[in-house]
Amino acid sequence: MIHTTTDASPTTSPAWQDGHKGTLETGRDLLADVSLPAAVIHEAPLAHNLAWMQDFARRHRAQLAPHGKTTMTPALFRRQLEAGAWGITLATLPQCRAAFAEGATRLLLANQLVGRANMAIAAELLRAGGELYVTVDGRDNVAQLSEFFAEAGLTLPVLIEVGVDGGRCGCRRDEEVIALAREIAARPGLTLAGLEGYEGVVHGDDPAARIRAYAERLVADVRRLEQEGLLGVAAPIVTASGSAWYDLIAEAFRDGGLEGRFTPVLRPGCYVVHDHGIYREAQRGVLSRRPDLHEGLRPALEVYAQVQSLPEPGLAIVALGKRDIGVDQPPEPLVRYREGGDVETPLSVDGWRVTRQMDQHTFIALPRGTDEGRADDVRVGDIVAFGASHPCLTFDKWRRIHLVDERLQVIDTWETRF
Repeated sequence: MIHTTTDASPTTSPAWQDGHKGTLETGRDLLADVSLPAAVIHEAPLAHNLAWMQDFARRHRAQLAPHGKTTMTPALFRRQLEAGAWGITLATLPQCRAAFAEGATRLLLANQLVGRANMAIAAELLRAGGELYVTVDGRDNVAQLSEFFAEAGLTLPVLIEVGVDGGRCGCRRDEEVIALAREIAARPGLTLAGLEGYEGVVHGDDPAARIRAYAERLVADVRRLEQEGLLGVAAPIVTASGSAWYDLIAEAFRDGGLEGRFTPVLRPGCYVVHDHGIYREAQRGVLSRRPDLHEGLRPALEVYAQVQSLPEPGLAIVALGKRDIGVDQPPEPLVRYREGGDVETPLSVDGWRVTRQMDQHTFIALPRGTDEGRADDVRVGDIVAFGASHPCLTFDKWRRIHLVDERLQVIDTWETRF
């Protein structure tokens, strides 16, 4: 289990717990007392995002199983479940085991379960009372799973993955889906619990239209499985949705005649902290398609680091690198503070531009000018908050992440389970 210090009085942690390992200390000032760089989640936008996406799923008559591989942070799993999530989605069996150990009992593995060592973990979870669903897309995998789980005296719920040409895994043709469903029905140790898909692999001209068609295909396929009596559970699952096109998936599930007979499940993961890059852009698309949603998600994850050197005019080196923050896009300087300063007196980063990153260094081109708060005002030790693109690739660089309030006081420190 996670052990965090909740007493407002700081405790002393050994030096090796600083840096990427963060500290277990709470009640500290991020601008004065925390070793940087540090990954930080802001409580107010986090709470907003949890409530916003849960309400979105509810209004579309769907369940929410957030993709936990984004954060692998059990404290966030608990917050998501407390907000009303139906379960947690994971990408690997060790991730499933870690989530189960922290209290997530309904687990959806959005991948094929391959390899006897991974099957043994799945069996362990089922015997311990876990509700585990895995995906399949071929006869060989079905045969392997059937043999293993029948010998173990267990029944494994499986979801057939529906894929697309040129995509990742999944049955490419609807007839392959039906044939595989019949194969599952004929074998011991397995039960067909529904269909799974991922629209993020759908590309081409007019992606929105293609994704709508893909979602409608999922609905049509699961209804056909029902008509042919191939589904082995009550209220079988139909599930898709990453963090970019969830609105289109939710609409297709809502309008597909599934209510009362099926369990539609949405699986976005990055929504919980959103971002300052690809998902901020994706949300603009969501809000343009759905103006009724008004305000969407808010970025909650940032990485704080300090100016390390001012080696030449117009250049700042920040102690932040590829080992600290995702590099799908260059990190975005958001705001600057004096070390030990007041959150109410932020300094400007207008015109700051990331030009290069190394393992532990970020190169910043500073704007020319002499106005207060601009290039000549930068000092070694200044603290800069950076926004990242694609939070998955920032979370996995940290073992502990600080939760802060609006005054940048650390109110909790959460461990990750990568």
